[in-house]
Amino acid sequence: MTVPAWTWSYDGYHPDGERLREALCALGNGYFVTRGAATEVLPGPAHYPGTYAAGCYNRLTSTVAGRRVENEDLVNLPNWLPLRYRMRPAGAAPGPWLSPDDPQLAEHRQTLDLRHGTLTHWSVYEDGAGRRLSVGQCRLVHMGDPHLAALRTSFTAAGWAGEVEVAAGIDGDVRNAGVARYRELADRHLTGWETGSEGTDTVWLRCRTVDSDIRIAMAARTRASGTDAGETAAGETVSGDAAPPGIGAPRTDLTGRRAFQTFVLPVEPGSTVVVDKTVALYTSRDLAISNPLRAAADAVRRAPDFPRLLASHQRAWAHLWQQSKLDVPGDSGRILRLHLFHVLQTLSPHTAELDVGVPARGLHGEAYRGHVFWDELFVLPFLDLHFPEVSRALLGYRYRRLPAACRAAAAAGLAGAMYPWQSGADGREETQEFHLNPRSGRWLPDHSRLQHHVGSAVAYNVWRYCQASGDTTFLHTKGAEMLLQIARFWAAGAVWDPDLGRYRIRGVVGPDEYHDGYPDAAEPGLDDNAYTNVTAAWVLMRALELCHGLPEVRRQQLFERIQLAQDEQERWDELAHRLHVPFHQGVISQFAGYADLAELDWDGYRGRYGDIRRLDRILEAEGDTVNRYQASKQADVLMLGYLFAPAELAAVFRQLGYTVDDDVWRATVDYYLHRTSHGSTLSAVVHAWVLARARRADAWRYCEEALAGDVADVQGGTTAEGIHLGAMAGTLDFVQRGMTGLEAREHTLWLDPAPLPQFSKFRVRLRYGSHWDVDLRIRAGRVRIAVPESDPAPVRVWLGGRSYTIAPDTTRWLDLPRA
Repeated sequence: MTVPAWTWSYDGYHPDGERLREALCALGNGYFVTRGAATEVLPGPAHYPGTYAAGCYNRLTSTVAGRRVENEDLVNLPNWLPLRYRMRPAGAAPGPWLSPDDPQLAEHRQTLDLRHGTLTHWSVYEDGAGRRLSVGQCRLVHMGDPHLAALRTSFTAAGWAGEVEVAAGIDGDVRNAGVARYRELADRHLTGWETGSEGTDTVWLRCRTVDSDIRIAMAARTRASGTDAGETAAGETVSGDAAPPGIGAPRTDLTGRRAFQTFVLPVEPGSTVVVDKTVALYTSRDLAISNPLRAAADAVRRAPDFPRLLASHQRAWAHLWQQSKLDVPGDSGRILRLHLFHVLQTLSPHTAELDVGVPARGLHGEAYRGHVFWDELFVLPFLDLHFPEVSRALLGYRYRRLPAACRAAAAAGLAGAMYPWQSGADGREETQEFHLNPRSGRWLPDHSRLQHHVGSAVAYNVWRYCQASGDTTFLHTKGAEMLLQIARFWAAGAVWDPDLGRYRIRGVVGPDEYHDGYPDAAEPGLDDNAYTNVTAAWVLMRALELCHGLPEVRRQQLFERIQLAQDEQERWDELAHRLHVPFHQGVISQFAGYADLAELDWDGYRGRYGDIRRLDRILEAEGDTVNRYQASKQADVLMLGYLFAPAELAAVFRQLGYTVDDDVWRATVDYYLHRTSHGSTLSAVVHAWVLARARRADAWRYCEEALAGDVADVQGGTTAEGIHLGAMAGTLDFVQRGMTGLEAREHTLWLDPAPLPQFSKFRVRLRYGSHWDVDLRIRAGRVRIAVPESDPAPVRVWLGGRSYTIAPDTTRWLDLPRA
């Protein structure tokens, strides 16, 4: 694999790595994403074509471990990619349908162009008689028009004359079969297929989801440009645009679940024929349409030809890159650019028009069933400073599901809002009740729904978004309602312990999913998870600030709406100062009783198994449980250092009556650093972030792992099931905020840079408050801040204990404080 600045190219064909490439080479626009599977292939061990529309979920019932369980999934939609072909030499029998899996494949290369948002495949086939066919394909999922996608395929004959037969269309006979662990579950999410055609060049397919009853329609327009006509897939222009003699009308084949057209294209040695396929996708969730099928058919009828589609698509991408500029030199910069590319394909400005959340695995595959977890905690901080309208929309997804969160809390006998650990279409808890350990083959109870800290993540994202954007309207309305209801939930769940003289939160699971209960306990859950309690205290204080800071009219309206009493605020204040946080050996305990657990023989397990990231599965297969050991899947206590700058973290602990100075924090970092298996891609991001401040010499190791997480598939096969969106966005934010210490609050950019030697030179462009285009560069111990002439006001900067004011149309270099 070669990695130039703006392209990712894979040379040769390697079946074992195809599914990984399909995920990394997926194309999307925030409305839908299509995996980078070849157009000629069928689903199988080496390939998994998949197209996923944001928010398109369906629920099915399966029998698991003798129980009937429901699972909601992001639906794999009809496959619009199919375009297969074969050689029909003059005077000889037609050859086989060709694909990269065919033994006639002589050369193969695929290239993902990040700058322009295209995927190009180039293949050469040679039969036993020396006849060669070169095939080039260029694919796009349009970033300007979110409903369109297009594919240009060019065929060039060498050493023979005759015909190329091309069959192109839409395949609705698909299922959700992209994750091996889920294959015992029901996977047929589509029903009610119908197919048809319009004119001589367009076919269509419509269907609907089984339970959610979302109507889906695709229309495909396919046209052959003919010999020496149009433009090749590689972008070379050839003369003429009329079909050559010999090309007749295509044959249309409609079956219950497939709609195809077949073309017979005459070719001569050295000549090129071009086939363009343009596809439109609509669903009944779309706005301003009367019928998905009519909308799709009209869209492909109106769509311009491929060159013009490509040009407008490239312009849309150029605008996105301008808005989200993040320049880091070297290989790290190239990987960061790939990460940004996939973040923008999942969450683009089009997302601001949708009712969707942040899918943990992007729209790139079926892992985690497309659900929304807490990964927005790692994604929104980057979007806040580039696309705040997208952040606002994603928080709107949470607000619209606030009633469901309040119902969930009430069902548990609590007040306020209990947000689900996994969310999908309507906000109910989507966390599975059982999960499969592929190492043992056993289905095991899943208690991760006890990760109630997801509510604190929602509140944190509301607060940080409003600080960065200056969006007081959202903060004082929807944001305040969410934050106060989450505070209510924490207050309702806390219980007084007279022996400790403090309040406790019991029966939860923290970010470390390995520990979901105490050894041999009859009930799941842990007491006083430090991350949960500290973030709950932070939420309670922010809620009190809002109660006192809201404009009078809005405060009265909100308090009446949620029936908030004065004595509730008094309880919040008491809890925010008296929640229990356990300590042992001079460090923060992950939860009460953590110190009583056994130490794990880390060297022994690494020697036996090598990769022990999924230590929980290893121990369960041995008949043991990770609940017995001081062994964490990912950052838990250390997540506090990710969320809060050192001064703010110390202040939160001080508010609770504890002293956590630099020495205590460093000791805590060291303690858990040696007891974490990093079974989550998020763990490396958090450790890099924390170590950049606490132990800089060790930070780069984790930064490298975070960068390589998906590119090298360090989790061992998981990337093929969908990229890790939180980790990708987290690496971007590691540069943007982690290396700069940047906070946007009080109409000021607060900077506390601590660049690593490997990140000593970089540039980011920021949008915050009323400032749309602030250019920030770090280089050789200095920071450069440029404010454009168009900026409406001076930029205030706080750096090294000093305040600076930088006027519009001004560039200023400031010296970084010495470490």
